[in-house]
Amino acid sequence: MSILERYDDALLSSNSGFKNLKQLHVNDGTEALFQMAVMFGEGIVAKGGALVVDTGKHTGRSASDKFIVRDATTENTVWWDANKSITTAQFDLLHQDFIDHAQGMTLFSQDLFGGADQANTLPTRIFTEFAWHALFIRHLLREGTPEQMANFTAEMTIINLPSFKADPARHGCRSETIIACDFSRKIVLIAGTEYAGEIKKSVFSMLNYMLPAKNIMPMHCSANIGAEGSAIFFGLSGTGKTTLSANPERILIGDDEHGWSENGLFNFEGGCYAKVIKLSETAEPEIYATTQQFATVLENVAVNSQTRELDLDDSSLTENTRAAYPLTAIPNAAKSGTGEQPKNIIMLTADAFGILPPLAKLTPEQAIYHFLSGYTAKVAGTEEGVTEPQATFSTCFGAPFMSRHPIEYGNLLQKLIKQHDVNIWLVNTGWTGGKYGIGSRMPIKATRALLEAALSGSLDKVAMRIDENFGLQVPISVANVDTKLLNPRDTWADESAYDQQAEALAIMFRNNFVKYQDRVSVAVMDAAPKG
Repeated sequence: MSILERYDDALLSSNSGFKNLKQLHVNDGTEALFQMAVMFGEGIVAKGGALVVDTGKHTGRSASDKFIVRDATTENTVWWDANKSITTAQFDLLHQDFIDHAQGMTLFSQDLFGGADQANTLPTRIFTEFAWHALFIRHLLREGTPEQMANFTAEMTIINLPSFKADPARHGCRSETIIACDFSRKIVLIAGTEYAGEIKKSVFSMLNYMLPAKNIMPMHCSANIGAEGSAIFFGLSGTGKTTLSANPERILIGDDEHGWSENGLFNFEGGCYAKVIKLSETAEPEIYATTQQFATVLENVAVNSQTRELDLDDSSLTENTRAAYPLTAIPNAAKSGTGEQPKNIIMLTADAFGILPPLAKLTPEQAIYHFLSGYTAKVAGTEEGVTEPQATFSTCFGAPFMSRHPIEYGNLLQKLIKQHDVNIWLVNTGWTGGKYGIGSRMPIKATRALLEAALSGSLDKVAMRIDENFGLQVPISVANVDTKLLNPRDTWADESAYDQQAEALAIMFRNNFVKYQDRVSVAVMDAAPKG
């Protein structure tokens, strides 16, 4: 009996319904997937053994092409203001078209888990068209124990067929690219994009929908553990979430997605997906080392075709170059993927206007205000048409993945913060001495020193001033940090220009928060910047 025949019942039970496949590779290991990816011409081997792939026209997520099935279950539970809908009939038609398209194809399947907490894990079966996509998700999700695999039953199914082109008129979508999510049946269909991040974020979106009903907080964050306890790092892309959590002096729980339950923190993933553009061996040695190791998947990274040397400074394909690797590649990663209740929360922002202090302590109400705001800033060159710094407010530090209304996540976070008496810090990794183009990037050495002081508890007895614009508590002095740096106004050559820009940023915050003002407490509204 062939592998395909033996696997047929499992295929049907996972809602895939495939028929007449040429071949199905089931749960192949890292070495086999790497070999097939090279053999099939999906990527090339770099010096050190990493697999370098080109994701084509999509070098990042296609947020505008994500759709959720609107049905009786999701009608009143999904945040429809920020999520696009399709009908059950449109999804079913797309699913059937996927099945027809796959006939005669060779596919790869992986049975994996989303979530290190065994009581809340999500068994997921992923079907991919490319061996390298199977390798990627094998790195990024969690492998099961022999006992888990012997009793594996998929609760979620993902089918990823990049060669399939969606039809907007037929499938109710926007383009040939689609990420279609059926939360009721726990099926996700991905087409028209080779960007592998869509696979992992589909699991995250599903857990974001499922877990709040269990009073578990899903979070777009990194997390680590030190002598004083666990810490959470919220932050959007480019704020330093992965870099700052990968501290050799602390144990890494994970770099991107976590849950917070009555048992503590748990990683959703079993790997990391780090940005590697201009990656420095000196500043980030642990992440850099993964680019030189066997079977790391490098997306859109330049490589010399003759010497196979990597050029991590080359952004000719995209600024969003990525490395996918298992957590075991980080020497000080937590094997369990879990951590105790957090003692500190870090909210990272890259303020390109040069206004926010490099570190400030927040009250619980300020924490919810800034969590719901999710502020960072884009700089010139990051997107077409961006020539000046632009404020970006991505609620909960991950709006594209928030399946439910932000207030639901905010209420959960507020409850957990108060229950566990957590310290909250706002850290600006952006600009100082002026906005982007005038000032300079916050020195990472200073950021690390400030974080160390915050996490160690040494700031508990330090004198604080109240920031005149945002009402935040800012330390007056911190060891190994230039005192002038702690007051952004002092770093500007033109203090009146600072005042003008600070008021402009405060207005941006207040205007963005109007949509939440009727659904939060007076205390949270009072945490808004003054002006």
